[in-house]
Amino acid sequence: MRVCSVLILLASLWGAPAMAAFGVYEFDSAQQEETFRELTRELRCPKCQNQDIADSDAELAKDLRDKTYVMLQEGSSKQEVIDYMVARYGNFILYKPPFMASTMILWFGPVIVMLLGGLIVVVRTRKKPRKNAEQALSAEEQQRLHELLNKDKEN
Repeated sequence: MRVCSVLILLASLWGAPAMAAFGVYEFDSAQQEETFRELTRELRCPKCQNQDIADSDAELAKDLRDKTYVMLQEGSSKQEVIDYMVARYGNFILYKPPFMASTMILWFGPVIVMLLGGLIVVVRTRKKPRKNAEQALSAEEQQRLHELLNKDKEN
């Protein structure tokens, strides 16, 4: 019983730092809290690359959440926070990058690859059929082939 109690105590102490990784933020209004939640879902963690800063437990994501919180507390708008993050980390931080010359390949790349693949398939399937063996043979070779085939049928 005593060992079980010690194990439970150790388990609860071990889990406490993990729960403290995400700070509890207090907001002045529900609108400010909603803006914070939207921003942390729209901004990608530069370290994790496939998680938003709300879900990431990386230190950089925590710093970005904290900076977002501070900017909102100072009265910054949602767009001002996004502009700040883009200026600092580039368009990569956005899950939906804007359409610009530098991101054109991201938007059109998959479509171009699919069209090229389809074009290659169409061209290869519409190629002229190869000449059959009889058309490729000379007259003498065709006569010899017929003789061999007839000889095989007789046996």
